[in-house]
Amino acid sequence: MTSPSPFTLPTPANLPSAAVRMAELEAENHRLKRQLDWFKRQLFGRKSEKQLLSNPDQASLFSREDVEPQAPAQPSKVIAEHRRRTRRCGNEVNDTGLRFDETVPQTVIDVPAPELQGEQAARFEVIGYKESVRLAQQRSIYHVLIYRRPVLRDKHDLTLLTPPAPDNVLEGGYADVSLLAGLMVDKAVYHLPLHRQHQRLLNSGIVLSRSTLLNYLSRGIALLEPIYRAQWQSVLDSAVIAMDEVPMKAGRKGPGQMKQSYFWPIHGDRDEVVFTWSASRGRQHAEQQLRGFTGTLLTDGYDAYSRVVSHLNSNEVRITHANCWAHSRRAFERALAMEPALAQHALNLIARLYQVEASIRARALPPDEIAAWRLKHSVPIVDAFFTWVSEQRQRPELLPSNPLTKALVYVHEREASLRVFLNNPRVAIDTNHLERALRVIPMGRKNHLFCWSELGAEQLGMLQSLMVTCRLHGINPYDYLVDVLQRVSRHPARDVVALTPRCWKARFAANPLLSDVMGAAAHG
Repeated sequence: MTSPSPFTLPTPANLPSAAVRMAELEAENHRLKRQLDWFKRQLFGRKSEKQLLSNPDQASLFSREDVEPQAPAQPSKVIAEHRRRTRRCGNEVNDTGLRFDETVPQTVIDVPAPELQGEQAARFEVIGYKESVRLAQQRSIYHVLIYRRPVLRDKHDLTLLTPPAPDNVLEGGYADVSLLAGLMVDKAVYHLPLHRQHQRLLNSGIVLSRSTLLNYLSRGIALLEPIYRAQWQSVLDSAVIAMDEVPMKAGRKGPGQMKQSYFWPIHGDRDEVVFTWSASRGRQHAEQQLRGFTGTLLTDGYDAYSRVVSHLNSNEVRITHANCWAHSRRAFERALAMEPALAQHALNLIARLYQVEASIRARALPPDEIAAWRLKHSVPIVDAFFTWVSEQRQRPELLPSNPLTKALVYVHEREASLRVFLNNPRVAIDTNHLERALRVIPMGRKNHLFCWSELGAEQLGMLQSLMVTCRLHGINPYDYLVDVLQRVSRHPARDVVALTPRCWKARFAANPLLSDVMGAAAHG
């Protein structure tokens, strides 16, 4: 019996199996094309949060449809406009474009003129100076402060006495308040792990153990904990807060394994942020972070938040749950490859909502006018959007596995929460302001990977709460920490809220407490 040739054409006997195989190959080919389109869009495509509303029928950059060649444009010449920026108040500006303020140490180096020396020196006189500026860097940015105290002898009593050393933030340690502030800023603002700061100390000629640096950092953050608690309460007193969760490895689970924990960043309506920490992502932890809050909670589509709101409202706690439109938009963006026309229609409707919000910001409308403006312009768009969603959900050809079906179900289940911003002018349309603030956690995670202990993760959240809030209020974090670390021990505990960055800026920023190193650098 001869074996069949590999080039045998399908016969009625083997036709069904060949058709099934062909259908499987076509399905696999379609799935692989979807993956390829997605990767291309991630690498080369337009940012997913932007839409060109002027051309709603725009095609994808990697569309497989044939594109008609356009006629070559007429040659033209573009003349760039040049506008010189004016001098900023308080900053020195020179011809090189280098800008610096009065706090930057400056050294004047007199360049000798050969003409002023020798027999012909009397022919010349100095009528002025020309200056050229260079930015320099020393090998070390550290200073050693030596407090030299006289030892006195009483001639009558023959006793010795010495004036006490100035008070230090951490008694019994070598760390000046400026070093504590520097360690914290490098860790939280510039995401520099302690082992790299330790290497920089060694390269600067200073030998100090890494465990000592960790001890300084931990004790310094412990002094800031009452301020963090006061800011947390201030955030919970807000009428509208935004909340999210960010993963962070903290604590050892076993050999070579770390525990998964979570930060819960909460953004208040007075530009204050707190990073609370919990060991898991469960509903009970989110409920614990919100204890004492009454108002509107703006979140993404994580189901735990809706369960938290339902449980708290059952206990007579009034919380209104609002959802983020940006997360809804991302669901339709993932459906572009499978259903490009329908998904693009949804994206265009959502983009029109963002156009309305942009016009509100451009006009700087007060809250009462924001509500009226949204009622006039946004409500019709939202009504049309959810009417379209209901119509599409009736289509029998949309399978449950279709990304468009998942996006439709996502927004349909959250319709009431997505409409909250229409009636409350203080509620933002999305949580993008919170996501910008919480970026410090993933950026730090890329540098230090994890926290050795759960206490370290909790203290990192305390420090980031104050540092991010400083950035939101335009406060120099180093100046803030140098002042607050010295002030916290003598400040009344009942008025600790005055040391939060928002209140500190109004009360103490004009005349902050300084470190002795600043005076030493000025005289050195």
